[in-house]
Amino acid sequence: MRTLTLRGGARVAVVAAQWYDAFGVVTRGRVQLELRDGEPGPVLGRDAGFWLRGTGVRALRNPGRRTARVRVLTPGPEPSHAGQHPRTPATERWRSGMNTMDDTEVVAGPAASPTHRLARLAGTGLLATLAAMAVTTLGAALTRAAGVDFEVPEGGESIPLPGFAVVTGFFSVLGTVIAAALLRWSARPAERFVWTAVSLTALSWVPPLLCGADTATITALLGLHLVPAAVMIPVLARSLRPRTG
Repeated sequence: MRTLTLRGGARVAVVAAQWYDAFGVVTRGRVQLELRDGEPGPVLGRDAGFWLRGTGVRALRNPGRRTARVRVLTPGPEPSHAGQHPRTPATERWRSGMNTMDDTEVVAGPAASPTHRLARLAGTGLLATLAAMAVTTLGAALTRAAGVDFEVPEGGESIPLPGFAVVTGFFSVLGTVIAAALLRWSARPAERFVWTAVSLTALSWVPPLLCGADTATITALLGLHLVPAAVMIPVLARSLRPRTG
């Protein structure tokens, strides 16, 4: 029998040769089963039990900030058909520890604490924001040099180049804030962020289409809306994915 301790955000891979026939009981906190197809499984609370044999679970994850604990044991002898999972010294040590009545503890901690992950996300978002501002402004300058005046009928004035940088910076920071909120409260922050960011990018096309500018200006504005999205979304989504050893 072993006690598996999962600190906030921690993830432990389920290796078939080691976890074959393992039965777990959540004794503290919450534990989420991560399925082999990449989809998140059910979140189990205290006193919930689960059997890993044949369930298609590839990892155990603590979706919250509080430490979770799971009692793991392999009841009874190993079935005869388990030969499909070859024995190794590491496997034998694992199974020996699982079948003994001595309770040993295995602590699994995340690569970084939630606070550290938020700080790292903020730093990554800041660098990505500066890159998005620079690339978008450069794209606007090249487009203007090619003959697009960015003149909007309302007021009859052209959009200045600093305006592209300011708007890009504002919405890039907003995207980082959304990513931080999802990291804090969502069990699937990366997937939720990509869906949200793509939806907001699509909505950002509405104002250029309704501004009444000429076709060249509208086309250029639509393209420039995609530039910061192409910079920010992959970078932030990558930062939201859990790092595994």
